[in-house]
Amino acid sequence: MTSRSPRPASLPRIGIDLGGTKIAGVLFDAADAVVAEARRPSPRGDYAATIEAIAETVGDLATNAATYATIGIGMPGCIAPATGRVQNANSTWLNDKPLLADLEARLRRPVRLANDANCFVLSEATDGAAVDAGVVFGVIIGTGCGGGITVNGRLVDGPRAISGEWGHTPLPWMKADEFDRTQCWCGRKGCLETWVSGTGMARDHLQVTGIALPGEQIVSAAARGDAAAVATLDRHADRLARGLALICNILDPHVIVLGGGLSNLPHLYDVLPSLMAPYILAADASVSIRPPQWGDASGVRGAARLWP
Repeated sequence: MTSRSPRPASLPRIGIDLGGTKIAGVLFDAADAVVAEARRPSPRGDYAATIEAIAETVGDLATNAATYATIGIGMPGCIAPATGRVQNANSTWLNDKPLLADLEARLRRPVRLANDANCFVLSEATDGAAVDAGVVFGVIIGTGCGGGITVNGRLVDGPRAISGEWGHTPLPWMKADEFDRTQCWCGRKGCLETWVSGTGMARDHLQVTGIALPGEQIVSAAARGDAAAVATLDRHADRLARGLALICNILDPHVIVLGGGLSNLPHLYDVLPSLMAPYILAADASVSIRPPQWGDASGVRGAARLWP
């Protein structure tokens, strides 16, 4: 959901990425050059402190040249059109809060908000890895799991503002050992997020091996040839492939762009297309899966682009 107050295209733009652990901001001039950057920790569990931290980040960026800059913010979850309040945020202290209204009151100017995965895909479809593609599905696979859709460079959303909420659909084509239906933070069971996110991969490794390792250490162990870690990465890739094949059967994207921490795993770009092919209902089951051009910066770039 966004405010609709018009802004001249010639104004500078501020993009804010409101993450679970950090708030990152960038000021762009009218030519899309980066003028200033700012970063601070996210206040976990404190809604009022979150509002203030965003305002302080904007203040760090809003020099005299950017006094009237537009402000776009990528956020976990989204603003429910029916209520004007946050829904579906894994930063659960934001849920059911009037974030847009409170930010506009605090900043005294219009703000545009969108899901962080939507900001990611908007950035990559505008001038990033999928700039040449008509239909793009952008995937965030990090601590959580999300998605966003653009068609011809424009975000696709609907009356509930949940377009691309791929992480909270069930793992498709489940195998016999996948019916444990792990509880997700959203209250449902069996969500893709509990399987293909970094935390989901770590949970799977613990469940199979009895060894608790974060995702980064699993990847390092696999690189050293640890058989159990290699098997964990193989299971993860197979599940991610099934989840993305489901998207192909529904959306038929020209390009899928991977984002988030796990997008840095090079083997995914090698193995996913062949793993997906048996599940794609088409004579030509090939699919273009690309790494992000802008990496971690895609969130703030896309947020700034919420203003034309």
